[in-house]
Amino acid sequence: MKVKKAIIPAAGLGTRFLPVTKAVPKEMLNIVDKPALQYIVEEVVASGIEEILIITTRNKETIQNHFDKSFELEAKLAESGKNEMLSEVVKISDMADIHYVRQKEPKGLGHAVGCARTFVGDEPFAVLLGDDIVYSEGKPCLRQLVEVYEKYGDSVLGVQTVPHEETSKYGIVAGEKIGDRTYCVTDMIEKPSPKEAPSDMAILGRYVLDSDIFEIIRNTPKGKGGEIQLTDAMKILLRSHRMIAYDFIGRRYDTGNKQGYLEATVEYALRHPGVKDAFGEYLKSLV
Repeated sequence: MKVKKAIIPAAGLGTRFLPVTKAVPKEMLNIVDKPALQYIVEEVVASGIEEILIITTRNKETIQNHFDKSFELEAKLAESGKNEMLSEVVKISDMADIHYVRQKEPKGLGHAVGCARTFVGDEPFAVLLGDDIVYSEGKPCLRQLVEVYEKYGDSVLGVQTVPHEETSKYGIVAGEKIGDRTYCVTDMIEKPSPKEAPSDMAILGRYVLDSDIFEIIRNTPKGKGGEIQLTDAMKILLRSHRMIAYDFIGRRYDTGNKQGYLEATVEYALRHPGVKDAFGEYLKSLV
């Protein structure tokens, strides 16, 4: 089946960015001139998917406002002859068919994904975490995973190698190589200590999953942190379904922490045609 729908869990409280996230969703913190979440939506659209469900929570209405039409702003820009800005604003609201559902309680990523069951139905679907931006010079990260799904017909996890001492930050998978950058998953553990980790291949915020995962999530007990973990549900799915890990090509930024957010801001600024030259010179003057 063709992958036609994507979900973006964006219900986290953003406590690592307090006090700014007291009033501003972390997904709406800007990277140069776009909110972080817009980069992820653009990746979905560039991958050929135009039906998107964003999982939010209370006090995140600015996400909906950003992707909605803004008649007053558009009229003002048109009146002022600021056609380039107008085009950018219109493109945001027209780029995809975006839906929203609230995760009413912070029960973990697995529970958040489970909130999409009605939207997805019986189709395969993509998941892109709201904290993870992937820059790819060529094919978008999600498109890479979709093509692997189309080849094998099995759920696909986007992975990259991480330093062994950092395995406790991620879901870690073990697998047997079956193709270029492609592995058949044999095991997975949510945030294992370096001693427990079966490998250094970490799941980094991109998935294409079979809809059978929803019934498993519904019956998955709480795991690490007292939350329903998506990795735990996928491990149960692995008992009856083959799963593929794909070592995707691209630079991944974890914008859910200050270091990753700042790295993304600096590196995207150095790629931005409007600021890269002057900003590059500024950085040189600092170092």
